[in-house]
Amino acid sequence: MRVPSSHRDAAQLHGPEFADDPAAAYLAIRQQYGPVAPVLLEGNVPAWLVLAYREVHQVTSDPQLFGRDSRRWNLRDEVPPDWPLLPFVTWAPTVTYAEGEEHHRRAGAIGDALDSVDHAELTRICRRTADQLIDAFIGDGKADLIAQYARQLPIRIMARLYGLREDEIPAIAADLLTAGSQGTGSPSVRAMEAYQRGAGRMGQLVRDLRGQPGIGLASQLVNHPSAGSSEELAADMYTVLMSAQQPTADWIGNTLRLMLTDDHFSLLLQGGRSSAEYALTEVLWKDPPVQNVLGRWAARDCELGGQRIREGDLVIIGLAAANGDPQVRPDSFSEAGANRAHMSFAHGEHSCPEAGAEMGEIIARTAVEVLLDRAPDAELTVAPDALEWRQSAALRGLTSLPVTFTPATVAKDR
Repeated sequence: MRVPSSHRDAAQLHGPEFADDPAAAYLAIRQQYGPVAPVLLEGNVPAWLVLAYREVHQVTSDPQLFGRDSRRWNLRDEVPPDWPLLPFVTWAPTVTYAEGEEHHRRAGAIGDALDSVDHAELTRICRRTADQLIDAFIGDGKADLIAQYARQLPIRIMARLYGLREDEIPAIAADLLTAGSQGTGSPSVRAMEAYQRGAGRMGQLVRDLRGQPGIGLASQLVNHPSAGSSEELAADMYTVLMSAQQPTADWIGNTLRLMLTDDHFSLLLQGGRSSAEYALTEVLWKDPPVQNVLGRWAARDCELGGQRIREGDLVIIGLAAANGDPQVRPDSFSEAGANRAHMSFAHGEHSCPEAGAEMGEIIARTAVEVLLDRAPDAELTVAPDALEWRQSAALRGLTSLPVTFTPATVAKDR
């Protein structure tokens, strides 16, 4: 990969040191370069990282200058086929890469479908699913809260909202985990194959639901007045699943880690269910599950944050870095709990739909609350600094969260 002169002294946005403490990396990069910095992704792939809150707002508010269609990328023919981050930037016929009126139409249909989900029913599904997962390990007195809980919960809930059969969930979950592991060392070819299998399953679901209006999330989307082709619908339905799976799982995992390791929250784990909301918001400020969005591509030469951006350059939206901007970040967890000005759901027309963010919060909050009810004395079995973070420039989450607790008997009427 050729490195342009603008990136010869660029910061490295990959590796164990970055994964262990990205906040320190963002601070050092901001101090050296200012609000926009040249960075190198894995494989020395150059990009521009937008770190400042104001500049992130500027980029996400100007889709005509900083477009989402990755076919603009001036280096896309030079990236090797096994580049780990390739699935994040490979154009696909999904709402993610759509622009203009097409994006408005498709995102509107998704937003309406998500808005149709009854929050009371969603909460009941979340509680029932969380209890079922906890039932499987509560008698053991130990568990990995990532593999056995946080990673399992979102896909099982979304599968029920989609009306998928119980026996379909394991294969779909496995493919989602593979497709969502880009940037963590998983070969991009396997990730793309998993994505194609998942989209294929969504294609069958679209065919099953076409012309059969119902009240389920999938049926609402498939039969929406603005729904497009079957190919579009299958791609968008799988995009919704992927967006709900790994970010929500990491939000749950990162919050449980905070409550198990931070002195502000350790006492709250012992029965302080009302504190879950504070912990969830604190994570969105300081350890958001989506830390960087890859990305935007400059539609023409321009200047951003004092840097000269060329047409077709890859621009990374630094959500975590923007949250850490000294101009906006809250000073304490109590302040964070009431402050929702973070960028963790992004901004602009490509941000997470409001209804989707609300659903994610219900799933994450319920997951934390149910676990606190069932295992209030949970403790880590390793030192906090021994916990390992996945090595990803985009997603922030743990590889495992091992705990012990007092074993309990599962109620017969569950």
